[in-house]
Amino acid sequence: MTKKSERRIIRASEIASYLYCKRAWWYAIKGVRSQNEQELVNGQELHYQHGTTVFVSGLLRLLAYALILLALGLFTVYVARHLV
Repeated sequence: MTKKSERRIIRASEIASYLYCKRAWWYAIKGVRSQNEQELVNGQELHYQHGTTVFVSGLLRLLAYALILLALGLFTVYVARHLV
């Protein structure tokens, strides 16, 4: 039986890391630093920029839908006033 001090919590991200690449998981457990840390940092920055782009495009899409609805509403009011 293991001692309480030897137990540790295994998180879902660690399981995902293990399933993706057992060797990378093992290196992380042993504290071995990656030899491509700059590439990892660059990848994180790229993902952050992409996420920002996706978020802004979603906001612009919502703005476009709102403007289309506003235009349809104004057109409806305009037509209703000129036909009556």
